[in-house]
Amino acid sequence: MSQSQEHRRRAAVLGSPIAHSLSPVLHRAAYAELGLGEWTYDRFEVDEAALPGFLGGLDGSWAGLSLTMPLKRAVIPLLDEVSDTAASVEAVNTVVFTEDGRRLGDNTDIPGIAAALRERGVTRTASAAVLGAGATASSALAALAGICSGEVIVYVRSEARAAEMREWGERLGVAVRTADWSRAAEALAAPLVIATTPAGATDALAGAVPERPGALFDVLYEPWPTPLAAAWSARGGAVLGGLDLLVHQAVLQVERMTGCSRGPLAAMRAAGEAALAARG
Repeated sequence: MSQSQEHRRRAAVLGSPIAHSLSPVLHRAAYAELGLGEWTYDRFEVDEAALPGFLGGLDGSWAGLSLTMPLKRAVIPLLDEVSDTAASVEAVNTVVFTEDGRRLGDNTDIPGIAAALRERGVTRTASAAVLGAGATASSALAALAGICSGEVIVYVRSEARAAEMREWGERLGVAVRTADWSRAAEALAAPLVIATTPAGATDALAGAVPERPGALFDVLYEPWPTPLAAAWSARGGAVLGGLDLLVHQAVLQVERMTGCSRGPLAAMRAAGEAALAARG
């Protein structure tokens, strides 16, 4: 075996669908910037049924995995340890393999949201609004637990979702109130709005952006800008996008998988921007 083969380290992103993922672009850019020439990062189409077999087939060259839907919850029973952060929302997006073969699960979405907001100067807020009630919304609530001193209003389409978000609020220590999606335009008056909905869901709200908006964090990155983000920016409000979240959570993944103390944020963001521009 050659020296390069001996020192080869592997990582990848898993999910279904996965072809659209920007994670390989970001992680490979990090490896290039850090001089990790023996590190590779790939993508694999893996669903819940295939996940146990995939994990069981990995050898000692594997350093870690990034997980997207639908695997963030399905992986938990297959792990040896789960961080408190991941356990708080029952979602793992990062798996790190130790030298003795243990599988450690973590969640970098939550600190990634907080880091992206911090980069734009949002370190505290008196209140906030969340649009949507999926997995990203629960991560947003977990991030808000550390920076929001008051109430978070979550706008949802069903009472079942509303009850779920109120339960997450209780678990995470966040004062959550829910409102029906028909009132979603009211959310835009909050000093911080986090939109966690699929593409197109907030387009109709673009005309309701207030004259002096606060900060908007729209977790979509393709297509970008969304109509809501464009209208928000036109009014002079601070706008964060899905690429901000993707890059910040990926930086944390790189640090955990490689052991480097500081991931190359600027190089990863530039690579992500270039990849999106090429798609556009």
